[in-house]
Amino acid sequence: MDFYDLDLNDNTLDALDDMNFTTCTPVQEKCIPEILAGKDVLGVAQTGTGKTAAYLLPILSMLDDGCFDFGEDRKGQFPNDAINCVIMSPTRELAQQIDQAMQGFSYYMPEVSSVAVYGGNDGNRYDQEFKSMKMGADVIIATPGRLRSHIKMGNVDLSRVSFFVLDEADRMLDMGFSDDILAIAKLLPANCQIILFSATMPGKIEELARTLMKSPSIVKLAVSKPAEKIRQAAYVCHENQKLRILHSLFKNDELVRVIIFSSSKLKVKEINRELRMMKINCDEMHSDLSQAERDDVMYRFKSGQVDVLVATDIVARGIDIDDIATVINYDVPRDAEDYVHRIGRTARADRDGKAITLVRGWEIKDFMMIERFLEKTVEKLPLPDGMTGPEYKAMNKKGGRAVFHQRGKGKNDHKGLSGKYKKKNNNRQKDRRAQSSQSHQPQEQIGSPQESQTKKPKRQKKNPKRASNKDAGSE
Repeated sequence: MDFYDLDLNDNTLDALDDMNFTTCTPVQEKCIPEILAGKDVLGVAQTGTGKTAAYLLPILSMLDDGCFDFGEDRKGQFPNDAINCVIMSPTRELAQQIDQAMQGFSYYMPEVSSVAVYGGNDGNRYDQEFKSMKMGADVIIATPGRLRSHIKMGNVDLSRVSFFVLDEADRMLDMGFSDDILAIAKLLPANCQIILFSATMPGKIEELARTLMKSPSIVKLAVSKPAEKIRQAAYVCHENQKLRILHSLFKNDELVRVIIFSSSKLKVKEINRELRMMKINCDEMHSDLSQAERDDVMYRFKSGQVDVLVATDIVARGIDIDDIATVINYDVPRDAEDYVHRIGRTARADRDGKAITLVRGWEIKDFMMIERFLEKTVEKLPLPDGMTGPEYKAMNKKGGRAVFHQRGKGKNDHKGLSGKYKKKNNNRQKDRRAQSSQSHQPQEQIGSPQESQTKKPKRQKKNPKRASNKDAGSE
């Protein structure tokens, strides 16, 4: 479908012409008419499908017209002195990207104002955000933590908001922002239009939608397989071999424009340190960096001043960098959709790309699930000379150790375990036999009747709850 077939106003279409956007993506084709009709929309689509434009274009078109007409009971004008739209983003990087898209789409709309609100800045930035919101910026693009901060300070009035957008809602919930989102939503008027976009559709997203939305139109696009132009490969290895494999990759190949994803910021720092010792032109991206530092890293990477970016999943979704040649998964992503998001950073804009995953023993099962989703077997590359990796078969993580699945019981029960672990198990068996022989002795030999009747209270199992990661998204 062409954008001219939609009921967008002339200023919106002029901006699209300047940007050479003519044809809608499927998510835009399905969502834009529903939003223009005033319906709540729940969109499930992965990164790279154009969902930012799917909600920005209809909202900007209506704000630029200055009025809305959703039927007999829902007609009116958007007040000039009020905040009319709030867009929530899980990270400051995505908030910045939405703000950049906003500037392009609203180029011919001088009356439509916006402000990006996120943490990690100095006091001057905070004052600018405060002034913009007090003056009634039409659109606020914010991370949950920073917006809650302004709300608690009495800096923002959400009582006349017409549009409330949650972008990457699954990421926000994963990062522990559920309470913040619900607290912000309680301040919205009853007739506010809710638009929720998520890359995945877990149960917690369905529950959030039921809580916030009124008979939403559901637009669900299946997660597409990675582009065929991406050459996917994997090394099956032990954890302590991963850095040596990286060393071999950079030593033998001319790797430039690379993103290395890792599951934790501690690993990111370690990988970046090792690469710098190898004289690799690299830098790191994680939540410990200040906003100015993160902006500087992204600028230098995008402009080609840095060849390799080592990052947590903070840049896996929603960050637009078109010339990535190689993606390396230092750890196996938690599910197939995250894998698609990560490797989708490469092979963009008609380029070829390569995705390499380092799979350690107990991650094999997860990687097999990814292969099942892909409906293909990912090529397994031979380890560098002198290395021997685990067998590619499903394993369990028990007691912090990787243990092969075994059928039945017998003398091979401990196959695949280290000798040290065998010895521990043998000692445990001896202890059990000793305890068993004691249990058959007369009661008086174990202790006095008084002692035997005094039962030791059972130790309650600990079940610590995970700490929410609120700081990461308030950055």
